[in-house]
Amino acid sequence: MRNLIKIFSVLFIFGFYNIEAQQVVKRDTLAGTELIMSMDPKVKEALENLEEKCSRTASNTSVRDNDDDSAARPTKIYVPNRELTNAEICRKNPRILGYKIQITTVKSNEEANEVKAYFRRRFPNLKVETDASLRPNYKILAGSYFTKQSAASDLSKVREYFKSAIAVQYRIFCAEAK
Repeated sequence: MRNLIKIFSVLFIFGFYNIEAQQVVKRDTLAGTELIMSMDPKVKEALENLEEKCSRTASNTSVRDNDDDSAARPTKIYVPNRELTNAEICRKNPRILGYKIQITTVKSNEEANEVKAYFRRRFPNLKVETDASLRPNYKILAGSYFTKQSAASDLSKVREYFKSAIAVQYRIFCAEAK
């Protein structure tokens, strides 16, 4: 009996909760791409009212030519062309193409571990890792840098102990890069 009352209550509540959703197609203001979404007609009406107010205020404040067609055209939004900051690049993609210092290339995993241990004793503040993609050879890589210039100071210090060290392009995590 209790289950029957629970089921009836749920059906009764959902009977009053009826949403009339419809598909709405909107155009992106910057790129002009179509966006299809489902929404209640009341929400659609509220959005259209807001968009109408925005376009009215934008057309009132914009400089008009003597062209009659200017009232029908929406105001363009100009986005300045500038180079993105490192933080903006990292927000878009956490892994980017940057630089690492290639310390050396060795023939075995044991040899790679020895070189990494020696490197960690000399440079405890630099992260060191092994790249085994060239098996049977192993690359020992250190640090993460956005540019070759930012790797230059650490590279000069590393070259005191490893003469063959060079800066190479490599996929890096933005959070670790200098």
